[in-house]
Amino acid sequence: MGTVTVAPEFAPSAGLRALGVVMDVYKHVFAAGKTAQLLSRSNPVRRSGFDLDVDVESVREEADDVLSLSLVAHDGLRLPEWKPGAHLDVFLPSGRQRQYSLCGDPADRMRYRIAVRRIGDGGGGSREVHEAVRTGDVLRIRGPRNAFTFIRASSYLFVAGGIGITPILPMVRAADAAGARWKMVYLGRSRSTMPFLDELSGCAGGELEIRPDDEFGTPDATDLIDRAEPGAAVYVCGPPPVIEAAQRTMFVVNPTGSLHTERFSALPVRDGKAFDIRLARTGTTIRVGADEPALAAIRRAIPGAVYSCQQGFCGTCKVAVLAGGVDHRDRTLLDSERADYMLSCVSRASGDSLVLDL
Repeated sequence: MGTVTVAPEFAPSAGLRALGVVMDVYKHVFAAGKTAQLLSRSNPVRRSGFDLDVDVESVREEADDVLSLSLVAHDGLRLPEWKPGAHLDVFLPSGRQRQYSLCGDPADRMRYRIAVRRIGDGGGGSREVHEAVRTGDVLRIRGPRNAFTFIRASSYLFVAGGIGITPILPMVRAADAAGARWKMVYLGRSRSTMPFLDELSGCAGGELEIRPDDEFGTPDATDLIDRAEPGAAVYVCGPPPVIEAAQRTMFVVNPTGSLHTERFSALPVRDGKAFDIRLARTGTTIRVGADEPALAAIRRAIPGAVYSCQQGFCGTCKVAVLAGGVDHRDRTLLDSERADYMLSCVSRASGDSLVLDL
């Protein structure tokens, strides 16, 4: 779910300067040890061994089409600890598995809070939360897991778009409590659609800018990133256009900073080519377009095909490969699994076709 990009060094003029840059990076990344983790691990999430049942303590309307759920352990015990940027896998009553960022207080070990925006044309998970989940229900969760690591830094720029505020809110609080310099830009369609405005206003140690589109128009990414101090840690979470714009402009505007992003939608397909998938159980052959995930094509034929993160982390869409080569694009499967399985949300055929056990 999360990615981090570190600014490249540009054209060092001499070998000693290049060596100095390497040593500076080494000291910044490694010498800080436990206090400053710059790069996420290659496999930043666990997949099993930490499921538990939780009760829905309360359901609250936070903004137009946004509900928050407060979750407490079914056995009444303390919940596992978590850090800003963490998320839960939530198993809904229908069996759907979805991932939601924790947006409460990490110091409160008695309850978790998640928030869900209703997406009318989505995969059905958000509609189920809004229409079927009620106070007193018991849900199964897995986690917390963290693929959007919050690092120690002297200054921060946070950019959140819409429901992208959920992982960012605990980060702002943490930066504020630590006395770090921070700026926050919160984007949305209108103030009525933007949850947790009141909670953000309680973080008084930094600069908070609320920019709903109906008041300010569509933001310019370069202008947003230009707010960061040199060397700042920049965190961006929101719709794909916001993230992609930040990725295009970050190291032009702030080449000494680090960019950390998280998205809630499927990754765009890069360098894809069309191929066929034969579903072995039915004999059906489906065509996967060059710019669409294999999962999307599979779901046209099997609407109930299970998935969650759509980014190659959680392993929910793992499927057995009976024939054909796979272009693996995930960070989850073990090396011993790659000959026989794929994650259909991100991986593709390395040739013209695959046969899957579906």
